[in-house]
Amino acid sequence: MEAPIHQANLAVCPGPTRYIVLTQGHVDHVGGVEYLREEGTLVVAQSGNAEHQAYDARLAAFRASRSAFAFEERLRDAYQYVVREIGPPPPQAIPTPTITFDERYDFELGGLRVELLAVAGGETNDSLVVWLPEHAICFTGNLFGCLFGHFPNLVTIRGDRYRDPLVVASAVDRVLDLEPELLLVGHHQPVEGRARIREELERLRGAIHFVHDETVKGMNEGRDVHTLMREIRLPKELEVGEGYGKVSWSVRAIWEQYAGWFHHESTAELYPLPPRAVHADLVELAGGVAAIVERARARADRGEDVEAVQLLDVVLSAPDPGPDALGLAVAVHEKLRAESENFWLSAWLDAQVRRLRARLGAGGEGED
Repeated sequence: MEAPIHQANLAVCPGPTRYIVLTQGHVDHVGGVEYLREEGTLVVAQSGNAEHQAYDARLAAFRASRSAFAFEERLRDAYQYVVREIGPPPPQAIPTPTITFDERYDFELGGLRVELLAVAGGETNDSLVVWLPEHAICFTGNLFGCLFGHFPNLVTIRGDRYRDPLVVASAVDRVLDLEPELLLVGHHQPVEGRARIREELERLRGAIHFVHDETVKGMNEGRDVHTLMREIRLPKELEVGEGYGKVSWSVRAIWEQYAGWFHHESTAELYPLPPRAVHADLVELAGGVAAIVERARARADRGEDVEAVQLLDVVLSAPDPGPDALGLAVAVHEKLRAESENFWLSAWLDAQVRRLRARLGAGGEGED
């Protein structure tokens, strides 16, 4: 839906559109291609693009429902803006590139030399960077995620395949080797200065290797994943932002990428029953909802908010847990939200607050 806006912004570039370069295959990076494509336009992508688009299409309904908590309101607002300002947007494109390449593709346009370099990494396996060697400018797209200088999102809570931390670190090396003087990243402002770019990238690479190596070390020592999630912290010299990916989530992603979903903690992990299957029994054994809510409130009063959420989960799985349980759940989620600086965690907590408030207003009904 944003393609008409992009076209309007590109009006400073007169003449035909000769090339469209796809830096990765995510639907939000390719969705406007057919709107912008003209007769004779060459669409260039890395050769993994078709596989990635097929992968996205295969799970389109699943991923749309899983990401709605973060984007539903923004997409609705964007859609209304486009309709109001320009008219009905074009349909989502599923483009077939004109040119694909494995490692490298070069072309020249208007005296400008352009090098396209395959660099699997941050978000997809078909990502590439655009390198302008005469100007030492590198377009990285979302190779480093949506927030440059932050820890990579090795797992998305909307649901996606794990991203290999060593592949991501190699992508950082690939860009470092170019020695760019200007990085044009997928979101937000350019990063300027060869020394600054090198410092940022070296810190990012070091942070990725540190978390990977500490996780592997802990696995070999027989330590459980939740202990590692709590204890692995970046040293001061490798501190990077966690506004999009989180170190603790990445520890679990690395653990499960290597070891799978079975954590050897309970026989029940191996059977098709979730923990909520016995929640009603726990409520009965506790003497009712009130006792569990009171214990959750005591945990929350001590600052043990996640423990409070776990206790409240036991009663919230009931059709009508009551206003005390729902009200406390709202308060705990709001407190966790106030402490969050991560986009995905904040979006999830905001969505849970809306959902819990809706249940509270409806008398507690509607839980599935």
